Amino acid sequence: MPTRSSARQPRRVRPAAEPVQSTTSARVAAVRKFNRFYTRLVGALDEGHLHTPFSLTEGRVLYELAHRDALTASDIVDALSLDAGYVSRLLRSFERRKLVKRTRSAADRRESHLSLTAAGRAAFRTLDQLASADVARLLDTIDEDGQRRLIDAMTSITTLLGAELHTTANVGPAYILRPPRSGDLGWVVQRHGELYAREYGWNVRMEALVARVVADYVDHHDPERERCWIAERDGVNVGSVFLTRDATRDGVAKLRLLLVEPSARGLGIGRRLVDECTRFARDAGYHTISLWTNSVLTSARKIYAAAGYRIVSEEKHERFGKKLVAETWELRLAQ
Repeated sequence: MPTRSSARQPRRVRPAAEPVQSTTSARVAAVRKFNRFYTRLVGALDEGHLHTPFSLTEGRVLYELAHRDALTASDIVDALSLDAGYVSRLLRSFERRKLVKRTRSAADRRESHLSLTAAGRAAFRTLDQLASADVARLLDTIDEDGQRRLIDAMTSITTLLGAELHTTANVGPAYILRPPRSGDLGWVVQRHGELYAREYGWNVRMEALVARVVADYVDHHDPERERCWIAERDGVNVGSVFLTRDATRDGVAKLRLLLVEPSARGLGIGRRLVDECTRFARDAGYHTISLWTNSVLTSARKIYAAAGYRIVSEEKHERFGKKLVAETWELRLAQ
């Protein structure tokens, strides 16, 4: 007789594994789901966009024609990635409806420049007003925080997928400067920590330093002598700077925490933020602005030098986990 330990045990049958959807497949499905939702939301499938005689594509072509001079059919094909034959048929339809006119190019008689007629401009204005009102109604259903999150998410989508934030038809300001709102100061700390770690390999002590500067600003803020500016582009924060009082020296202000997001560099935001500090410091009665930076921050140093700042001292250090050369710069203000 077999012993208990040697007895054959019944074989356990492992249940079949559930099919696991790959990460890529799941993400593809999520993007397609969003596409179906958004095309329905904006009425892309409607026969008449915004209850007008125009399709969504026709409205988009009218938009290009309303905002760009001397367009050619090829320009529209390239700008909107449309089929050349389709654009040709669409433009002929516009001409029959007296919305578009053609003018022979003086440089190349084989080429025609397109422009809207008075009727075309009126049609575009109607479409533009209806579209703006439609979006305004949509935004009215969301609170202020939700609207900012929505714009942030939309900007992330366009940036990650390679689209330019400002189209050829952008006629608004590239950015605005404004005082900080709730959440902005936390953003300043977070973005300094993230960007300096990514671009220069600095450790968390950099973020800690920024957090202390921001906390001191909040705790001891004198609105007559101190100021913070947030640069905003398309509803998204893209820059910051602080001007604070130097507690150790009368008449001296400190320029601190100048930051411009990579996506917004080249627009003159950094220079504008520094200029605002200079103007405010002069109006507040300071005779000098001082700032602390590091030699590796070449773009910021160019801005400071162009604004008239000069290096007054240097110091080697390793505060942020790297061998660095700290610099103190100063600007004397004409009274």
